[in-house]
Amino acid sequence: MKLRVEFDRETDGRWIAEIPELPGVLAYGGTRAEALAAVEALALRVIADRIENGELEPVPSSLMFEAA
Repeated sequence: MKLRVEFDRETDGRWIAEIPELPGVLAYGGTRAEALAAVEALALRVIADRIENGELEPVPSSLMFEAA
């Protein structure tokens, strides 16, 4: 499973990272790297929750994040 991470920057300098394939999965960070780390962690939580609830089939054998 390959997930694309999109970035944007707020007027106050904070970075926003979002994964369009997982609606609602977005995170802020003081730097682009911090935003990326936060959104990856959130995505893993969401994917794990979907697997536990039987909402994700088949279970991904690998997961890759691609920064856009």
